[in-house]
Amino acid sequence: MVDDARDLLRYESVGSIRVITLNDPDKLNPMTDALHEALTDVWVKVMRDREVRAVVLTGAGRAFSAGGDIPGFLACVEDLDHRRSNMRTARLLVDHILGCHVPVIAAVNGPAGGLGCSIAVSCDIVLMSEKAYLADTHVNVGLVAGDGGVVTWPFMMSLLKAKEYLFTGERIPAATAVELGLANRVVAHEKLLDEAMALAEKLAGQPAQTLQET
Repeated sequence: MVDDARDLLRYESVGSIRVITLNDPDKLNPMTDALHEALTDVWVKVMRDREVRAVVLTGAGRAFSAGGDIPGFLACVEDLDHRRSNMRTARLLVDHILGCHVPVIAAVNGPAGGLGCSIAVSCDIVLMSEKAYLADTHVNVGLVAGDGGVVTWPFMMSLLKAKEYLFTGERIPAATAVELGLANRVVAHEKLLDEAMALAEKLAGQPAQTLQET
């Protein structure tokens, strides 16, 4: 069990690769305020790192991330200042992932729901375990799907398909995610991180400036 907020996000260096792991596995890596802020801030560290050439983002345990945290939703309803701050952080998180100067590979090891789904699909390359699925479930819990899938999915798949999945919140199995254009490929569960690291190493071997500018 994770007791220290500092342990909710693991940041490891493997040569020129940085591995970021959502690390609250007992709760399926929910985006609590503490984890949300840590994941937002870590990209500044990445962007200031002159040695980094690629990032792998994954989750600990059997899920990538279950998404938003219900107590956090309630706090946003009860405290207007908290809500405003939370929305600013949410914007920063997406901006930081999309604006990262090196390739970011999502190794989706298990379910990625709600905000977890948005984060995974915001990465440059998405590898999914055969046990994983994506689901934008905002509407199901009474929230407007105002970021994530609404912003990016119409660029990746048919607008009609995007609407169907956003309106229903239905799970998208790994193979279907590849067919739709939300993921690059499905990988055997036990080989997922190894394949993500191998791809990161391949990208790290490319000429740095040309890859980053591309």
